[in-house]
Amino acid sequence: MSGRSAPEGPVEPAVPRHGRMPRHGAWQTYGKIAAAVVAVLAVSATAVVGYAAVDLLATAAVKPPVKLESETILENVPDIGAMEGGLNFLLVGSDKRPEDGAFGDPEEESAVLNDVTMLLHISQDHSHVEVVSFPRDLLIDVPECIDPNDPEGERLPELYGAKMNEVLSWGGFGCVAATIEQLTGVQIPVGGIVEFYGVAALSTAIGGVDVCVVDRIDDDYTGLHLDPGTHSLQGMDALAFLRTRHGVGDGSDLGRISNQQTFLASLMRTMQGSGTLGDPVKLYSIAKAVLSNMTLSTALQNPAQLMSIARTLQDIDLSKIAFVQYPTVYTEGFSAVVPAESAQVLNAALVADHPVALDPNATTDADFGTVTDPNAPAQPEAPAPEAPATDAPATAAPTTPPADALPPDVTGQTAADVRCSSANSG
Repeated sequence: MSGRSAPEGPVEPAVPRHGRMPRHGAWQTYGKIAAAVVAVLAVSATAVVGYAAVDLLATAAVKPPVKLESETILENVPDIGAMEGGLNFLLVGSDKRPEDGAFGDPEEESAVLNDVTMLLHISQDHSHVEVVSFPRDLLIDVPECIDPNDPEGERLPELYGAKMNEVLSWGGFGCVAATIEQLTGVQIPVGGIVEFYGVAALSTAIGGVDVCVVDRIDDDYTGLHLDPGTHSLQGMDALAFLRTRHGVGDGSDLGRISNQQTFLASLMRTMQGSGTLGDPVKLYSIAKAVLSNMTLSTALQNPAQLMSIARTLQDIDLSKIAFVQYPTVYTEGFSAVVPAESAQVLNAALVADHPVALDPNATTDADFGTVTDPNAPAQPEAPAPEAPATDAPATAAPTTPPADALPPDVTGQTAADVRCSSANSG
């Protein structure tokens, strides 16, 4: 990304839609606040799900919040109870090196890039969730953005053909959100930034996340060394698994995204299957660990907003939680990727709030993809539906639309799918 001069001709931003999270009024007494359980959610290479007591607000306050322009849609709406309607949540994983030097010199090796950019879409009827990962080398247009170093001053100009992972350092978290809004057509009112130690702390608080490996993985860059089989990863091992690029798939960032999706799917199964979402003690420890490593948008400083998100997500069918890689094709020279034609199909489904159906062979057939767990038991065929009696009353039409079938070049998996990572043979 070079210079800050405005290119010729303005970019007309897409009209963002969707993303309203209602609230139900303020808490009545401090006693209720002190006794309440707060929820914190983020899904990514550093995904976060958890509750905590109100004193976690002090932990969250350690990191100043970031402000999103679209969070104004949350004003003057209720703030307690299960979330009504849908929501779009942006999670950014920053490669900013910690001050302790554990991942290299923070002054020399840290450019504050958004190497992980994920959009969490919760449907209006709470029947399905899509988690879309955007490749770090995706070439995109960036709209005018508020300058985080001078919020009241002149806006930063548009950029054309910039790499996705450069947007955070260019215009801050709000600019990343505005860029994803323009790219997809949805509106993003909330989100957060998480750094290296966040995922390590989360995976430890959960007690480990199971991952499946089909052949030995060796990556000296991240220190990841795994034999074939299933491993329960936590702490720095979990972080290495999510960071590895050279060790999995085809060694590309696309392979890393596919690898991260296997981890996130397992994380969701663990959270639902272990009863974590109903255990205040576990949720408190998770939230406490993650808030110390995460910067939330200002709208999420309200604990009621966090509680609403968690209450919405805890009962969604795992098969209705889809992790999708934003469809792209390589540029000449394979130095970057650009949106594929099928990206419009995914964008349309998000804007229309439709569930999506992934081609079951897409990820397996991709050079960078993961493989189906060879040890997973075969799924029984669903029984054929019985024909209704001739005098049976007509059934009401379903309120949730049928899933939009994504083209075969769109890769991903659901949280119910158990997939395994394969080693980079190159």
